[in-house]
Amino acid sequence: MAFPLPINESNLEQSIQSASQWDAVILIAPDTSSLDSLLLKQTIAAHQRLDARIGKEPVLMVSSEIAGGRLVFAPTGPLGRDYDDVRRFSDAAKKAIVIARDAGARKPLLMVAGVPDRQDYAHSLEVAYLGACQALWQPLEAREALGEKEIEPVEAIGLLARDKLDMGRLVALEAGKRVARDLCGTEPERMAPPRFAEYCEKAFTGSAVSVSVLSDDTKIRQDYPLLHAVARASTHVERHQPRVIRLEYQGEGEIQQTLLFAGKGLTYDTGGADLKVDGHMAGMSRDKGGAAAVAGFMQTLAQIKPKGIRVIAEIGAVRNSIGSDAFVADEIITSHAGKRVRIGNTDAEGRLVLADLLSHLREDAKAAVNPSLFSIATLTGHAARAVGGYTAYVENGPARAAKCSQKLTEMGDLWGDPGEVSRSRREDYHFIRPRSKADDLLSCNNAPSSATPRGHQFPMAFLAVASGLDAHGIDSTLPMPYVHIDIAGSGVDGGDWQHDMPSGAPVVALAARYLGQG
Repeated sequence: MAFPLPINESNLEQSIQSASQWDAVILIAPDTSSLDSLLLKQTIAAHQRLDARIGKEPVLMVSSEIAGGRLVFAPTGPLGRDYDDVRRFSDAAKKAIVIARDAGARKPLLMVAGVPDRQDYAHSLEVAYLGACQALWQPLEAREALGEKEIEPVEAIGLLARDKLDMGRLVALEAGKRVARDLCGTEPERMAPPRFAEYCEKAFTGSAVSVSVLSDDTKIRQDYPLLHAVARASTHVERHQPRVIRLEYQGEGEIQQTLLFAGKGLTYDTGGADLKVDGHMAGMSRDKGGAAAVAGFMQTLAQIKPKGIRVIAEIGAVRNSIGSDAFVADEIITSHAGKRVRIGNTDAEGRLVLADLLSHLREDAKAAVNPSLFSIATLTGHAARAVGGYTAYVENGPARAAKCSQKLTEMGDLWGDPGEVSRSRREDYHFIRPRSKADDLLSCNNAPSSATPRGHQFPMAFLAVASGLDAHGIDSTLPMPYVHIDIAGSGVDGGDWQHDMPSGAPVVALAARYLGQG
């Protein structure tokens, strides 16, 4: 992890000169017109006469007067149009830091310029830093095999800031994203359910977050019946057996708010008896992105340690295997909340795992102060088709009344972790209605979610009913805000679930909303 180090902008010229402690300067800006440094302007202008790429794309320039002899200028492109946002700085930083690293830089100085004087660009430098760290991350398996310092050689990133930066917060945000990337991006044997649990235990050792792991098969079968059904074909393989991981945080002082998270941790999804075919199984080791995001948020929480808040998270780490004991379509399984669920397709397994987790969290929420519940999952291809590379938020009535998703997207926009709000509608509840007296609801149809109208919205209705949260709507004497968060589109940078880098979404948006803005 490349730790941030603050440098005040009043020391600009001294910091960028060859005698400074830095070994490269990275400039992120739309152009050079707003630069206060004559040295940077002259260096860029001199190289621009020789290289027409400069100002159009990130380019490494060499100068004996610049720190480390290296200057990378990465243009953001336009910033003032209706559709421009702070991610311009993140995108440019990702490209620039890789150029600097490959050129040999180990302690680059990162600066931004030409930042619009608007609230939505207020965190441009921090967002650029987080983008740089995103680009520098290497998979856990690679770090373990080759050595962390060998493949992640950048030691620190200097941040040239006009105002004081909250470095502790930045470290916490990146630490949370790093946990999320590790857990999501690691291959299915290295991060099988027991080892997923072990990673969490190690990550929170000595922290403000407590960890308990349920591994007893009989207990899981009894208390998490839908989750266990998904894991049923995996239980005879010891290293694939399911785990329920519970993470808890109790802030100092009087508790004013309680957050409860359920995370989908499918460490591998074969599709089960409804087997994924035609190459669609590739990348399914990353179907644990929701659980990874929950653990990542808890890591950020553990480091920030906010007062007056309690957070409870349950993660279902499960492998959806194929075999003679696999659950199948048409089965009727009674959930922890007592709802009889008819299975429509075994490849819609994540909602089964989440429903039992949410049911347990609902019991916690009944006695909690000001509770809000969330489920996070790489749940549907439809979310990726509907909103592209954005996080999809689907909320119940109490959450909508409290503007939970609106506030999350507003914070996400400020911090480069954007999302889209989707409405829950009556058609979603009609879709999952029982078809006979034998069951209470249907888990799904047997068509791909991407080919199903409202394919990422109706699963939220299923989760509400299967977990018993439908009894806590706006018409209830005990309403509970609940937001289902689908990261099937935002969970990786670029959209390739097999090869692209996990993004850590929506860790930063959640932290910005519930842990203060820094």
